[in-house]
Parts: sequence; C-alpha cells; structure tokens
Amino acid sequence: MGQLRMRRSNLENLPDVVPPDGYALRTYQPGDEAAWGRIMDTGIGQDWTVEKVRKELIERPQFAAEGLFFATYQGEPVGSACAWRASAEEKHTGIVHMVCVLPEHRGKRLGYVLTLQVLHWFREQGFAEAVLSTDDWRLSAIKAYLDLGFEPIYTEGEDHPKRWRVVGEKLGVALGHDVGTLAC
Repeated sequence: MGQLRMRRSNLENLPDVVPPDGYALRTYQPGDEAAWGRIMDTGIGQDWTVEKVRKELIERPQFAAEGLFFATYQGEPVGSACAWRASAEEKHTGIVHMVCVLPEHRGKRLGYVLTLQVLHWFREQGFAEAVLSTDDWRLSAIKAYLDLGFEPIYTEGEDHPKRWRVVGEKLGVALGHDVGTLAC
C-alpha cells in the first residue's frame, strides 16, 4: 500500500514560525548526521547510520543543507524536516521530507513548526507549491498538515479516496473524493 500524498497549492499567507517554549530551530551543520539518523530511526525506517544518512540524503543532489531544519531542546536536535526537490533543478514544487520528532518530544507541535519552517524556506527560494507523502496511521502529522493548508491528493491510487475518507473519520473532518479532487 503506497503512501498518501498531500499538496499545498501556494505558499502565500504562511503563519509566523514560533517554536514552543524551550525549543529552537536551526539548520543542518556538518556532523549532524548521527543526530538526524537517531531522529529518523524513531519514525522513518530503521538503521539510519551516519553512512546511510550521507549516502541516501546528504550526498544526493536534491539535498540543500540550508533547507534541513532541526528543532533543538537544550541545544540537542530532537526533530527534523527537510526541504527536498524532485531534482536539483526543480524550482516550482518543493517536497516536505523526513518530518520526524523523537518520541519524548512529540505532542508539542514540533512537526507543525518544522513543516512550516520548510514552507517558509520554499517560499523564500521562489517555489510556488509544496507536496508531501505520509501514511494513514500518522494522524497527528496529517492533522498538522491540514492545519498548514495541505489538501489530500486523491488521484494517486484507486484506494486513496476511501483511505482519505477513513483518515477523515478518525480526525473528525470531511476528507474524501466527494470533497474535491486534486489532480497531481
């Protein structure tokens, strides 16, 4: 079963980025690979070694160091979100990628704040819109994305309208192909 996809069709009217009390945001710095891997191991796959982080993310042409944001607590990275692109040349549609927060720091809206920071970065770089992929069971993340103006993309798979409807029922919001269809 493939991931669900969402789109924010413009990058206008973004709210200000305000981290919760006690937290700060910063961009990637050389040497952050272990911290990034530790964060992703808690929610985006497994075995994110320093080497894997470098090979699969940092050394890829889609990666921009200034587009990788960390939420920090007492100076330590505890969450991340990355501004990604389909190719190094892409300048229209940004991809919100690798949003994850350590379990002990979840529930503080850090994913929302990190995603919002990525959207601000895309806007500053001249991008027109942003997309992301997520999973049905990531309900708090989907709620944050909806709060940020992302909308479901229903045309990515035959089962997506039904899956979105189920997600909407769990969140108490109307999501389904009858709400409106977004083409990819």
